[in-house]
Amino acid sequence: ATVFEGQVGENDEVVVTAMEHHSNLVPWQELCKRKHAHLKIAPLTDAGELDLTSFSALLNSRTRLVSVAHISNVLGTINPIKQIAEIVHQHGIPLAVDGAQALAHIDVDVSDLDCEFYSGSAHKAYGPMGIGFLFGKEEWLEKLPPYHFGGEMVDQVAFDHSTFNDLPYKFEAGTPNVAGALGMDAALHYIASHNMTNIRAYEDQLLEFATDSLRAIDGIRIIGNATDKTAVLSFIADGVHPYDLATLLDQMGIAIRTGHHCAQPLIESLGLQGTLRASLAMYNTTDEVNAFIKALKQSLLILQ
Repeated sequence: ATVFEGQVGENDEVVVTAMEHHSNLVPWQELCKRKHAHLKIAPLTDAGELDLTSFSALLNSRTRLVSVAHISNVLGTINPIKQIAEIVHQHGIPLAVDGAQALAHIDVDVSDLDCEFYSGSAHKAYGPMGIGFLFGKEEWLEKLPPYHFGGEMVDQVAFDHSTFNDLPYKFEAGTPNVAGALGMDAALHYIASHNMTNIRAYEDQLLEFATDSLRAIDGIRIIGNATDKTAVLSFIADGVHPYDLATLLDQMGIAIRTGHHCAQPLIESLGLQGTLRASLAMYNTTDEVNAFIKALKQSLLILQ
């Protein structure tokens, strides 16, 4: 958002979706506050998918940027980025994609997606914490100013002025996190070694099995039923607070996430206090899903 500040002026607009993680919402809120611009929220369907008709209607000559999650960390929804890119490009608007949740679950080809920016986080893809990446099309990175100043990102320095280095160095001030970058590289190569097509197929089977198992339990409601979805299961149990249920599951050796999952506006728009979220990955098994379902049933017998 800081880098993009020069592209947004008073009464301009930035569009995000109602499913965004705080990390792809709060920065745009702050940018719009500083520039006296407007943040527009694209609504979702009842299934937890982006309402493309309503989304398209939000775009106009004042829209300066659209930023969307590739995958919702709450709903598991996989947004149709190529289709979204086609829509926004009809208006000449750049598209920024938050890909933090996508890298470990689906194939990501930024050239094919045709987005102007794509960001990712290493720790969501079995890598180290505290490092990620931002891809940007060269034409945009050339026109955007540095956001962080110091060594390496400069070309020539005098006491009264400085000029900035070529890409990508003008955005990389100071000593880089070399260990983190090597760790991220190793993690991404590890994922690639398992073939993303195989990973996606396996996780889809696991998700289907876990979804069917959850739906068979009385009083359980799954939150997020998009047609194109990855291995995330958010759910609630009738008459049971998510924290109480998660506490019992934890005591039985089942680790799940509870609360608003850093997407508080989404959870509140659904009329919920929070959800429980079981996250599946390529290392999980059907035996582990069965253990989760068994513990869930036992916990519900205690709480209901």
